[in-house]
Amino acid sequence: MEFNEIKAILADEAKLRGVEEYELYYTSGTSVSTETLKDEISSFSSGTSGGLCFRCRIDGKIGYAATELFEESELRDLVSRAAENAKNIEKAEGIIFSGSPEYEKLPAREYIPASAAELKRAALELQQKTYGTDARVTDGTQSCALTASREIRIVNSHGLELSNSMGASALYALPVIKDGEESQQDFVMELYNGKNDMEALAKRAVDKTVAKLGAGNVKTGKYNVVIDGDEMRSLLSVYSVAFTAKQAQSGLSLLAGKEGEKIASDIITLTDDPMRDECPCITNFDAEGVAARRKTVIDKGVLKTLLYNLETAAKAGVESTGNASKAGYAAPVGTSPYAFCIEAGDKTLDELFAMAENGIYITEVKGLHAGANAVTGDFSVESAGFLIENGKKTRAIKNFTVAGNFFELLKSITALSDKIELGVPMSTTAFGSPAVLVPNMSVAGE
Repeated sequence: MEFNEIKAILADEAKLRGVEEYELYYTSGTSVSTETLKDEISSFSSGTSGGLCFRCRIDGKIGYAATELFEESELRDLVSRAAENAKNIEKAEGIIFSGSPEYEKLPAREYIPASAAELKRAALELQQKTYGTDARVTDGTQSCALTASREIRIVNSHGLELSNSMGASALYALPVIKDGEESQQDFVMELYNGKNDMEALAKRAVDKTVAKLGAGNVKTGKYNVVIDGDEMRSLLSVYSVAFTAKQAQSGLSLLAGKEGEKIASDIITLTDDPMRDECPCITNFDAEGVAARRKTVIDKGVLKTLLYNLETAAKAGVESTGNASKAGYAAPVGTSPYAFCIEAGDKTLDELFAMAENGIYITEVKGLHAGANAVTGDFSVESAGFLIENGKKTRAIKNFTVAGNFFELLKSITALSDKIELGVPMSTTAFGSPAVLVPNMSVAGE
């Protein structure tokens, strides 16, 4: 059934039942992924998903119902179920948004999902290049190619009608290197555009894995630490929830009441941009239909704003920042960033090593979701990386634990690299960070 037909049926049923204020939130998506093992395709999956959520206001209360079945009888029943749910809700809350004064124009980007045949070819080529890079590449090595796309539509009784399509494709190589009795593995992922240099991607992945061979231990102590951009990005993703007004208003964020206060080093600027050039999944509206816009969350160390949806903004007496999100068409409204990035500094990675003099370069952190507490900011995570000796990256090290507090870490950063590592987006959210230099971090080794 075409969306316009769905929309007409729901509008007609709402009118018949006297429902004057309502909203349709519709999503549809496709995904395809393929993996290799040795020189064959080991797995392949494809799927489509989607559904519709109908929200309506009855006597000041908002109820909703959802479906994946787009037949007329089901759609008409959807209105009835949402109206009945509204009558049974105790608290009168929720907002059906009439629309922002204007929405930023989306750039002319046409996303064409990679075909299944193209993904299989890419994965096999990457696998072949990975095996051909080093004779020590062995069984267990994998390559993967995947693509996903998503369409979102919001229509309501106030005349608001918004739509956006987005998507991304990606590749990753996961080589297993065996040298004598020692085995190591690692991976590298990048966005796929049909023109990727497979040989270069394979070499990056293999070189990254080979560098871990012969890793030794490090003594317990305080070290000047350079955290790689990939790993700093991972830390930021875990603690990003603390920047949402929902967490602050629930007493679950140390940033509650800190807007306008200094919370980070002077060199830290953190932005949230729904239309960042490097990010393939962009949008000009959020899950409530509010215009999405770029905002500076931390400006030279000062917390300028938390991230708000309509409900949390109303509680705080401010405007929504356009960060409402839904994990799925039937999910409740939450809050999420878009391209959430610590902006780059002016140092090369080698210059950060020189500034550290003697310390540790962290290139891998493990178990962040188990070893990091987003409420307190505390973390204690197993890590791996390299020693920094006399301002140079030297031998690989492993099996040490780095402990600290994320919010104190933000205050302690003394230098930033000049390159941002932006991760592959999940839905409309991606994280990015340069490498950072942090003096005197606690490291537990041998």
